[in-house]
Amino acid sequence: MAAIFLLLALLLLSERSLSVPICEAEKYVSALGDGGMRNRNTRIALEAWNFCNEVGSEAPTMGSPRLADCADLSCPILAEDLDQRLGSKCEVYHWVNDTDNKLAAGDKFPVSGFTSYRDPDLFASEKERYLGSLCKVQDNEEEPWFFWMIMLKNGNFDKNSTLCPENGKKVGKIVTGRNFPCFGQGCMNQPLVYHNYSRLIADENGTMHLTGGFNGTYDLDGKGAGKTSFFSVSWKKNVQSGSWVFSNTLTTSTKYPWLMLYIRADAAEGFNGGYHYNGRGMMRKLPESPNFKVKLTLDVKLGGGPNSQFYLIDIGSCWKNNGHPCDGEVLTDVTRYSEMIINPATTSWCRPDNLVSCPPYHTSASGEIIHRNETSRFPYSAYHLYCSPGNAQHLERPYDICDPYSNPQAQELIQILPHREWSVHGYPEKQGDGWIGDSRSWELDVGALSSRLYFYQDPGSKPAKRVWTSINVGTEIYVSNRQETAEWTVSDFDVLVPEQKAISS
Repeated sequence: MAAIFLLLALLLLSERSLSVPICEAEKYVSALGDGGMRNRNTRIALEAWNFCNEVGSEAPTMGSPRLADCADLSCPILAEDLDQRLGSKCEVYHWVNDTDNKLAAGDKFPVSGFTSYRDPDLFASEKERYLGSLCKVQDNEEEPWFFWMIMLKNGNFDKNSTLCPENGKKVGKIVTGRNFPCFGQGCMNQPLVYHNYSRLIADENGTMHLTGGFNGTYDLDGKGAGKTSFFSVSWKKNVQSGSWVFSNTLTTSTKYPWLMLYIRADAAEGFNGGYHYNGRGMMRKLPESPNFKVKLTLDVKLGGGPNSQFYLIDIGSCWKNNGHPCDGEVLTDVTRYSEMIINPATTSWCRPDNLVSCPPYHTSASGEIIHRNETSRFPYSAYHLYCSPGNAQHLERPYDICDPYSNPQAQELIQILPHREWSVHGYPEKQGDGWIGDSRSWELDVGALSSRLYFYQDPGSKPAKRVWTSINVGTEIYVSNRQETAEWTVSDFDVLVPEQKAISS
């Protein structure tokens, strides 16, 4: 009888255990219109900024520095041939033409609904929206998306000009002890950009794909053969993975020693990192800390020299010091950046004898707060530098203010380095990981890591929602003392967010 009761008890326990719901892993979905870069059509734009993320003045004959390559590949589908192996029967349809890309400040847009500003800064924003209207993709009932953004930036700053505000405030004269490169009047110019529109190309199996690119220089006079600045971004399909492969080259020159080149996934609509206008981008859903991940494949071929701050990932957003979202008021908005630098030549400026370049505290993976003056415990080598927003009112000493001119508003910057503190989130653990000769496919828990980082807020204010509007990959060659070149490829780029927590852009 006892054996029977024991058997019944075991059966009851088994039944109850089967009735307990099994917790499934949270499902993540792509936040991007072109998740993983696998769309067979091209949706790619280019923007060029001067030092303060504006236009200032357009380059001769180039028009406003916003261009787009939006092309659809159309191949007849036959029962015996489903792989686009139709050669000349495939066609390319371009949604943006040369007339659109050459539009300059003051030009009338071909359609109504867009204002023809004479101000080059305002016109560039309007042109981006216009190009977006031509490239817009609406998948079923999903939110629309527009394009990947290639971003170029010239680091020259003419302190004798008043083009750049100081922490968002217009000033009549620049007074600063900071040093910036500039060869003289006109050093903040926009580049010459040449466009190879997407065209058909066959792979080794005869399957048709698209390929194209942008290239150019900042040296408007073209002098100094072999010594001019140069940039190039081209795209083609990886036949095995189906992803676009973006091949990038950036070369500095004596006149242009500080240049930046990134590929960006920006908010589909609204503000994005470092930009206070209504832009267009790739992210239909905006990632929020701590719940998002980024996937990409990065192959660095040339590093760009010791001053190349190569970003495996660079995330940007904007919120006020009181924790409220940005609203376009540049005196109180603050751009926030976090960047992982993988160039092993980049050292830690954050040290026990240089606390001014460290955040006030570090948060460990377990949630423990470690202050920067705890020299035996603070992970100084996990940080390159930290700097504070110039409009903050309650900073903890010692502090260093971020460059007040290179954004349209105040900015806060935290740059991190490969370290075991970050490797728990899939980031590189040591110097050299993911560098030249170590091509890798990364899955980064960017949401978890970014939730641990220190960002300034006014005392007593409600913590800001860390919603990120730009996610970038690329390099910033910072004031090189000789000509340097960086070369790299990016593919399989995706941003993943929880299916039930996605925030529309």
